Amino acid sequence: MPPPLPTAVGVLSLAGMALLWRDISSKVKGDKRTLGSLLSQYVAVKAVGWLGRRQRKKLEADTLMVKQVQEETLLKRLRKNADTFYGRKYDFRSIEDAAGFRARHPITTYGDYREFIERVAAGEEKVIIAEKPLILAMTSGTSGPSAMLLSTKDTNTDFFLQGVTVCLEAMRQAFPESNSLQRTTKFFYTPTFRQSEAGIPIGPNSSTPASSRHILNLYTTPAPAFEVPSEKDTLYLHLLFALKDPSVGTLESNFASTVFYAFTALQERWQELVEDVERGTISSSLTLEPKVRSRLEALMKPDAERAAQLRAHSQEGFGGIAKRLWPHLNLVLAVDSGSNQIYGEMLREHYCRGVPFYSPFYAATEGLIGVNLWPQEPDRRYLLCPRSMFCEFLPESSLDEETPQTLLMEEVKEGESYELVITNASGLFRYRIGDIVKVTGFHNQCPIVEFQYRRGQMLNVRGEKVSEALFLGALKNAVAQWPGAQLVDYSCAESGILGDSIGGSDPHYQVFIELKGVRNLTEEQRYKLDICLQKDSAVYKSFRIKGSIGSMRVQLVSEGAFKELQRKMMAYTSTSANTFKMHRVLRRKEYAEFLLGKTVS
Repeated sequence: MPPPLPTAVGVLSLAGMALLWRDISSKVKGDKRTLGSLLSQYVAVKAVGWLGRRQRKKLEADTLMVKQVQEETLLKRLRKNADTFYGRKYDFRSIEDAAGFRARHPITTYGDYREFIERVAAGEEKVIIAEKPLILAMTSGTSGPSAMLLSTKDTNTDFFLQGVTVCLEAMRQAFPESNSLQRTTKFFYTPTFRQSEAGIPIGPNSSTPASSRHILNLYTTPAPAFEVPSEKDTLYLHLLFALKDPSVGTLESNFASTVFYAFTALQERWQELVEDVERGTISSSLTLEPKVRSRLEALMKPDAERAAQLRAHSQEGFGGIAKRLWPHLNLVLAVDSGSNQIYGEMLREHYCRGVPFYSPFYAATEGLIGVNLWPQEPDRRYLLCPRSMFCEFLPESSLDEETPQTLLMEEVKEGESYELVITNASGLFRYRIGDIVKVTGFHNQCPIVEFQYRRGQMLNVRGEKVSEALFLGALKNAVAQWPGAQLVDYSCAESGILGDSIGGSDPHYQVFIELKGVRNLTEEQRYKLDICLQKDSAVYKSFRIKGSIGSMRVQLVSEGAFKELQRKMMAYTSTSANTFKMHRVLRRKEYAEFLLGKTVS
C-alpha cells in the first residue's frame, strides 16, 4: 500500500494541473497555439494582473494624500541628482520642500538644457543626472524642432509600473473578455538609432520590438518581420500574419493614426494579401533579405479555406471589416486623444465599427503623465500620476507673462485650463512641456485632466489664438455640411510662412484637407469652414469682421498626400513611426509648399 502523504500530494498536483488547464482552455480562442506559447502568455497575464492590482492600490492610497506624495517625489528626484553639476548649481541638497525648490529654481524651457544634454551626449558624466542615460530620446517635434532629451531606467520603470500595469488592470475590469489568451496584433516598427559621440543611442523613447523581445510571442507578427528595415514592408507583414489568425483579440499601437493607416494599407493591398494567405507565400514585391524571407516563408502554409473566408468578408465592403475578419476582436488599444482624435473617430465610424477603443495613457518623451481609469467613457480623461512627476500648473491666462506663478496639484480648479510644468526622473526641472490641459474633476485629491492642445500648435496671426481642439471642432462641423465628404486628415499654416507664393496681403489661414467621397469643393463649401470657426470663436469672428484677418483658404489635396508628408517629416526630424504625430499647424515652409503642390482643388 503506498504511503498516504505522497499519494495525497500526487492527487492534489493532478487536480491543480487539471484546474490550471481548465482555466487556460477557457481563455483560448482558436486552435493554432502551442502549449508553450499558451503557458508563457498565461503566466505573463497573471503576473501583470497581480502587479496591476498592487499598483492600483498604491495609486488609490496616493490620491488621498497628493501634497505629501508630490513632495516625496520631488525630493527623491533632487536627492538622487544632488551631486551632479546641475544639482550643485542649484544646491539641491539643501532644498527641504516644494516651496524651497520653487523659490530657488526658475521655470525652464528646452533652451535651458540644450548645452547640458550635448555634454552628456559627448560622454561627460553627472551633468544633470547621476546615472548614464539609456538613450537620448528624440521628441516628435509637433510644436517646433525635434528636441533631444535624456531617458533613464527610472523613467521606464515608472512607465511600466505606474502606467502599463495599472491600465491593463483597468482594461481587464472594463472589458473582461480581453482577459483571454488571444494574440494581439501590435503595429510597431524597428526604429533607426544612431550613436552619440559617447556611444549613447539616439532615437525614439517608445515601445519597440527590441524592448519587447521577451513578449513577441504574444503578438501575431513573427520576430523575423522586425528585422525588415522598411516600414511599408513591415506593415504588410503585420497585416499578413494578422489575417492568417481569425482569433486575434486586440489591435494595438501607440497611436490611433498608426492603426488607421494600417487599415488603409489593408484596403489598398487586399488582393495581394489574400493571395499570399491562399498560396502560403510572401509577396515578391517586398524587399527582404534572403535569410529573413526564408524564415518568414517557413511560417507560411497554403490556407485556401481562410482565403475564401477573407474574400467573402470583403464582399460586404470595408465598413466594419475588423469585426468580420476577427470575430473575437475585443478591443483597439491606442491613444486617440489630442491630434489622434480624428483617426480614432474614422476608425470607429468605418473600419472598426462596433469595436471598443481604449486610450490608456497620457504620456510624452518626458515620461508618464497620467492614466485613463475610465476605459468605457467616450471622453478621454487621465488621472495624473502623483509619483511619476512633480507637477506644477501655469494658468492659461498667464502663459505669456515673463515670470508666471504656478499652482500645485492641490491648488488647481475644476473647469480651468493650465500648461503643465514638470520635474521628472530624467533631468528636467520645472520644465514647460507645452501641453495645455483642462482639469475636469478630481479622484480623491488628485486632478483628472483632458488634453486640450500644444502651445506650438495654435493658429495665431493677429493674437486670436485658435487652438487645435477649437479648429478641429469647426472643421468637423463644416465637413458634416459637405455632402458625401469624409475627413481623412488635415493641417494648417499661417499665411506668413508661405510669403509671396500665395498672394494676398491680409494674414489668413491656409487649410490643407484630405477627404474621401469628394473630389471638388465649391467656394461656398470652403467658406462654410470660415463661418463655422467664426461661430465657435468670438475673437476670430471679431478680427474677420474688422478685416484684420482674411478669409481662410481651403485646399483639397490628393489621396495619400498626408502619408507622404508623414514620411517627409519623419526623415527631417528623425522621428520613428512608433511616435509620430501629425503636425496640425505647419511651422516649416517646405511642409506647407509640399501640400500646396499636392492640391487638386
